[in-house]
Amino acid sequence: MADFSRPGSLYGAIDLGARKQALEAQARRGTAGPQSSASVVEVTEETFTADVIDRSMNVPVVLDLWSPRAPGSAQLSPILEKVVGGLAGKVVLARVNVDASPQIAQALRVQAVPTVLAIFQGQAVTGFQQVLPEQEVTRWLDELMAAVEQFYQANPDVRPPDTGEAGPDVEAQPPVDPDLLAAEEAIDKGDLDAAEAAYERLLARSPGDEDARMGLAGVGLIKRTSQVDPADVQRRLQDPSDLDAQLLAADLEMLSGSVDEAFGRLVGVVKRTSGDDRDKVRKHLLGLFEALPAEDPSLAKARRALSSALF
Repeated sequence: MADFSRPGSLYGAIDLGARKQALEAQARRGTAGPQSSASVVEVTEETFTADVIDRSMNVPVVLDLWSPRAPGSAQLSPILEKVVGGLAGKVVLARVNVDASPQIAQALRVQAVPTVLAIFQGQAVTGFQQVLPEQEVTRWLDELMAAVEQFYQANPDVRPPDTGEAGPDVEAQPPVDPDLLAAEEAIDKGDLDAAEAAYERLLARSPGDEDARMGLAGVGLIKRTSQVDPADVQRRLQDPSDLDAQLLAADLEMLSGSVDEAFGRLVGVVKRTSGDDRDKVRKHLLGLFEALPAEDPSLAKARRALSSALF
């Protein structure tokens, strides 16, 4: 039976761990200070050397190895962004989606996600592999910064001119759309209606905006399930004719990060239904598709399965 436990944070639920540049909007929003967005960089296999190794010669780089399929990543990433952002550019947070960049994970011998490594002077110097509360992450970073300062005291010739800045190449960030900013601020306050309205305004102006599309779908998921008892849904699933229970089960699976399970569930219902029931389930599934980036491999797989079920 599927696990319908809820994610640990509203951000994890909205983002489903799979948003494009997941959770970076929280850092842009400035909850950790005005320079937080300048301290976060999304890393790929092509940019790893420049964004992590080269940069670590001048400033410590905290490497967040995350996965859209790991609920722990959705809980830990916002904590890392907040704590690193509070250091005002003295540390760079580099985020690696290990599903999209598996060679990085293999090279670093990552056994589980989330994994966090501190890279300094081109070397991994410390790290951890579990979800830590903000207080412990802060303590870990304080210890890292103390060790970095000791290194510079022992090696003054290698100290960069100003270790308080992450570097001009990190600071160049595109402007944040005001409606996207409004949506994220509304989510922070728990005002899902305001967030939904802001995402809809943005989509009215820019129909192809992926952040707004996924954000709106995520808000819809939260609103549909906010008053739902997962145990009651499990009980209702005993009745094969209860379509609404199947839809809610899929929603809860999406929120818990079980994306493939959610898609597979609804494709299975499409196969065994017809007429209005089938159309209702199909439309709900298409709505869940909106919560993922267009290039997500689970999305392509589910679209093929849905097409096969329909035709």
